[in-house]
Amino acid sequence: MDERELTAPVDLCTPDGRLAPEAVGWSRQPVHRCALPGSWGRRKRWDFWGITAPGLQLNVTVADADYVGIVDVWCRALASGHGFARAAAVPLARGVALPDRVGAAPIHAATRGLEVTLAETADGTRIAAHGRTAGGTFAVDVVVERPAGHESLSVVIPWSARRFQCTTKDVARPARGTVRWDGETWTLAADGTAWGCLDFGRGKWPYRMRWNWGAAAGLVRAPDGRLRRVGLQLGGQWTDGTGMTENALVVDGRLSKLSEDLVWTYDRRDWLRPWTVRTPGTDRVALTFTPTYDRVSRLGLGVLSQAVDQCFGTWSGTIVPDDGQALVVDALAGWAEEATWRW
Repeated sequence: MDERELTAPVDLCTPDGRLAPEAVGWSRQPVHRCALPGSWGRRKRWDFWGITAPGLQLNVTVADADYVGIVDVWCRALASGHGFARAAAVPLARGVALPDRVGAAPIHAATRGLEVTLAETADGTRIAAHGRTAGGTFAVDVVVERPAGHESLSVVIPWSARRFQCTTKDVARPARGTVRWDGETWTLAADGTAWGCLDFGRGKWPYRMRWNWGAAAGLVRAPDGRLRRVGLQLGGQWTDGTGMTENALVVDGRLSKLSEDLVWTYDRRDWLRPWTVRTPGTDRVALTFTPTYDRVSRLGLGVLSQAVDQCFGTWSGTIVPDDGQALVVDALAGWAEEATWRW
């Protein structure tokens, strides 16, 4: 598969709202300007942050789907089940403003006892949130660091001239900070145990879509004894047949693009059985995901529906980045999901 690497800023859309042909490609740093003229109702914008720490998962989402905005904070201690969730839907996404470029402006959303701020700092991204739940108030204050020279994956998925998506997946960024709720404090230390992952999405989507997404991060001991910072970015289904993928490995901040469509194997009758993800015909990726918890999300609101199983657990197996040195990964914390949407 011949995927073009982009190195200069480019507009995602033409002035009439179609996909700009020169925007189709991938980059190691965000280069797309994602203004989305026209096509009201098909435009989807979101910033999602997943924070993984020992025994803890935190998800923070701010989204604008034209006819509705979504502000969502979810946190769970995976072993005990202790945690909180707070979400709000905002009609017509009033007051939910997301920039056209990654990190170009602070994002602030406040509604119904829930407030979220995402803002760039000198050394990373600060995620702040607070709100009320039935179990009490919560407060999140986490900085996801951006190491010097760190690379992410930005890619445009072209279904057609009218339907397309620009996504930036930024994995393996150390996280530090605190999460407080119900008299309990979880402390995240940027010592190789807590990690942040960004999913930035801007595009014009078909009404129906299904995808897989997997991500993980951690420190891996290389054969030469070095500790290496490893991130996994794995996708499937929604990119099939487009000529582009959202698959990559990040080792010590350097991105290795994977152009193959990955082979995902899992059991929809039992989401907690092990999953496998592999590159067909090569050994670039040979991974097993062992889930311990399934976050089930089901929604049916007329024309809008979702069915998401986001499973949390650990990834193990082998990967081969561009330097050719195979790495054995063992129990990297992360997630794997299948999501089906009508929106």
